[in-house]
This record gives sequence, structure tokens and C-alpha cells, in this order.
Amino acid sequence: MCSKVRTVIINFQTPDLLKTAVKSFRKHYPEAPLMIIDNGSKDSSKEAIQQLQYLAPSCTDTLLLETNAYHGPAMHKAMESIKEEYVFFLDSDTQTIKGGFLEKMQKSLEISDRTYAIGRKMKINRRGFPSEDGTTVIVPAYMMVKRALYPKFLRFEHHGFPVMKNFFDAQEKGFILESFPIEDFIDHSWRGTASRFGYGLGWRGRLDYLLNKVGL
Repeated sequence: MCSKVRTVIINFQTPDLLKTAVKSFRKHYPEAPLMIIDNGSKDSSKEAIQQLQYLAPSCTDTLLLETNAYHGPAMHKAMESIKEEYVFFLDSDTQTIKGGFLEKMQKSLEISDRTYAIGRKMKINRRGFPSEDGTTVIVPAYMMVKRALYPKFLRFEHHGFPVMKNFFDAQEKGFILESFPIEDFIDHSWRGTASRFGYGLGWRGRLDYLLNKVGL
């Protein structure tokens, strides 16, 4: 069943985190299709990716970007490259603790043609910060989307919440985001890469943060 799902893990200069993410995922899904994307790392990441590919060489693809495209654009490149019907994005700062989620998420997405994505829901405001009065999105750290629907909406972008405009657009066009307790299957440490290297948003990120603080 999981042959219709391609899991994507994006790395930027955190080979230690990447090893945990891939090895724990492979423990529960030894033959599931996987794509590891490196975002132009200048450390030992490429060597680590080569070693991780050997865990399941027949079902592990790699995409080594020359420069750091940042997380959202790398997700977009994945959506352009993948042929499987469903794409499961898994952050590099995660640890899979039990299997069974890929099958359940895929089955839920297959129920309705109007269901676009599935995962842990939360509400954010238009700047991408958590807000009880905000719009519902799926947390991108561990989510599944229908690949064929993705081109209908605004693309993933370089942003603190790279799926924000994509999910806002999808819901405005009448598509559904489905809830799934993925946190019961995967531990996420949050901001594993960002805590070391930031989001690379420059003045735009600082401005969004300040404006959000004052409620604008």
C-alpha cells in the first residue's frame, strides 16, 4: 500500500539529526519509497546521506541541491520531482516511534477527492504565527498531501511556515485538510535546523515577528 507514498526528508547541515530521522523511519518502513534532499550543505551531510541510502538503495532517492534553496522551495522541488500519488513530508529533527501511520493517512486521503492534506492541525494568523482566531493548517513537520492537487494552489515558499499560503489557498477553493494524530507515531523536537541556522528570512522575518507582537 505504501508504494503509492513517497516520504521526503530535507536536510541542511544537520547530519546528526538526519541519521536519527532516517534510521528510525527505516526501522518501521524498511522498503517504503524515500527521497532525501540536501539543501546545499557544506559539512559532512552528503557523506551521511550516501551512507543512509545504503540502508535501502532500491527505494531511496536523493536530490543534492548546489545551494540552500531553503525549506519551502526544497519542498516545492520535491513535489515537482516525485511521481507517487501521495507525498509524506517528514522533518529531519524527528524520530519515528511506531509504524502504521503511512497506511492510515493514505486511506483517509483516498476517501474524498476534495481532501488535499492530512496531519496535525493548528491555527495560524496571516503572518504564520499560532493564533486561536487564525486559519487552520496542517503542521508541515509530518504531513501527507495529494501530489496531483498541489499545482492547483499557491506553491510552498520560503517562509517561517512554508505551507501557509498553499493551505490557505486550498481551503478557499473548497478543499479539505484532514486531522490525524501523527504525534502519536512520531516525536518532533521542533526547530532542529532553525535553532542552529535560523530561517534565513532576514528583515522580512524580523518585521513579521514585530508586527505580530503588536497585533498587526
